[in-house]
Amino acid sequence: MAYSRQEDEIQLIAIGASTGGTDAIYQVLHRLPESLPGIVIVQHIPEGFSKRFADRLDAQTKIKTKEAEHGDVVEPGHAYVAPGDHHIIVQRYGKKIWLERVDQERVNGHRPSVDVLFHSVAQHFGQDALGVLLTGMGSDGAKGLLSMRLAGSYTIGQDEHSSVVYGMPKVAYEIGGVVKQHPLNDIAEAILKQVGFTKNEKRL
Repeated sequence: MAYSRQEDEIQLIAIGASTGGTDAIYQVLHRLPESLPGIVIVQHIPEGFSKRFADRLDAQTKIKTKEAEHGDVVEPGHAYVAPGDHHIIVQRYGKKIWLERVDQERVNGHRPSVDVLFHSVAQHFGQDALGVLLTGMGSDGAKGLLSMRLAGSYTIGQDEHSSVVYGMPKVAYEIGGVVKQHPLNDIAEAILKQVGFTKNEKRL
């Protein structure tokens, strides 16, 4: 199915995940077209494995994906995976978006932390961002997703049935951080709807 973009409101998509997240993120990204706002991803992953994960996504999806580096400018149609053992935050000046590596202590026991990314998105983007919290143990990302929602972002959580571990999205849902829960296989379609894509009749 082909898609066309009707709006230009969402400027950034932020995705967080932990246990079961590498496959969940792949399942989302491989259903997305390349003509999307930039995507920033935090997956709890050890140092040395984040680049391999980013390379896999780059090779197997339409989204050009790389391991995030300090100073990267976030481009549409590209995804950036936080490097293992380093937090990543977003900065914004007008329509220019760039990434900064923050070498602070672990947050919620994790580095990179989903909360660190999501809080920075809430601070700088508000309604111009979309947040997605996928499968994972614990609560990392829940408060950050809530802060995004309170700032005006649309927020999506993975549902219990499709989660490998229904921890992070559960906590986010319980504290009011999730606008809508979806099964994993429906999350890409939910993202497309929120960023203003509509289905075209002809197939790719």
